Amino acid sequence: MRKETRILLTGGGTGGHIYPLITVARQLADYRLRYFGDPGQYKSELQEAGIEIASVSSSKFRRYFSLLNFLDIFKFAFGFIQSLCKIYWFMPDAAFSKGGPGALPVILACRFYFIPIVIHESDAVPGLTNKIAARYAKKVKLAFESARAYFNTRAEIETVGQPVREEFLKEETKTEAVKYFGLDAAKPVLLFLGGSQGSNRLNDFILSNLESLLNKFQIIHQVGEIKYQEYKNEYEFISKDWSPTLKKNYFFAPYLKENLPKAYDAADLAISRSGAGAIFEAAAKRKPAVLIPFPEAANNHQQLNAFEYQKTGAAAVIEQENLLPDLFISVVENLLKNADKLNQMKIAAQKFYKPDAAQRIAQNILSLIPRFMVSLAEPPK
Repeated sequence: MRKETRILLTGGGTGGHIYPLITVARQLADYRLRYFGDPGQYKSELQEAGIEIASVSSSKFRRYFSLLNFLDIFKFAFGFIQSLCKIYWFMPDAAFSKGGPGALPVILACRFYFIPIVIHESDAVPGLTNKIAARYAKKVKLAFESARAYFNTRAEIETVGQPVREEFLKEETKTEAVKYFGLDAAKPVLLFLGGSQGSNRLNDFILSNLESLLNKFQIIHQVGEIKYQEYKNEYEFISKDWSPTLKKNYFFAPYLKENLPKAYDAADLAISRSGAGAIFEAAAKRKPAVLIPFPEAANNHQQLNAFEYQKTGAAAVIEQENLLPDLFISVVENLLKNADKLNQMKIAAQKFYKPDAAQRIAQNILSLIPRFMVSLAEPPK
């Protein structure tokens, strides 16, 4: 019976959409799952999670004048037709969407077939796709309570937190994790994260100030796969006369992926953009954070995420325009020297994180399927 149950998954654009989707899917492993959308660079991760893939053309609405918006009207229409055809042959019992580029035509096709829909919004202010999708959803799940005010829907709305990969729930000692990266457990470690695709602004800041930073801290740095080779060339040029001891304080990689939980364990502070994924991963690891919101994010959602998280006491915020060497070093040193403050931030992060988010979302998806009517007090597996 369970293998006959079909659940549609959609959403995408970044790891912030795909990884929570996969985390929820792991709670639904007993059922037949199929992803509809453009998997991009995450195709292998979806397949490894046992999720079938039905490719659907992705389109994006830009909140500024661009000829690409005109072209994407046709891509959107094509994606909708694709969705109608492909969903007809799969005909799921329920659908789950994480929003993002490409998800809307799939949601509209689900609506056409009267398929019950659950959506999840990761950010403190919802994206356009989820605002529209909420009109057709039975249930709307939120990571941040503040997002509730943006939804005008009859759907049930509940704050459940953000699904975080199970790998983040395992913990190594700092000594073991630091050793993995070839660093010294006796010296402070900063973890720099610019999101799944890296950040030019953070990369430039690090390169411009790297020598002075490495004289004070050890650094683990996720550069971004697209940006990595250029960054590596520049680093090798500026560091050619540095001592081996100084170079040993720096570990950088295109994308940490499986190593990211270990990098959090090694770090004393996470220095990060403020996408929801980064915030909730830091919270899951109880890691004090300094957040630097990306000012050009849609709906200014990164700044709102950062300030919502700062209110909990788990993070400090430095806006990008204020990202100056002296200010940054002062903020970091003041935190690292204050053991009580760091401990308070860890406690705040632990309180903020909701460890059962994926399970609760999975239960809500199953509760829409009449033959199950799963109690929200029971696990789906």
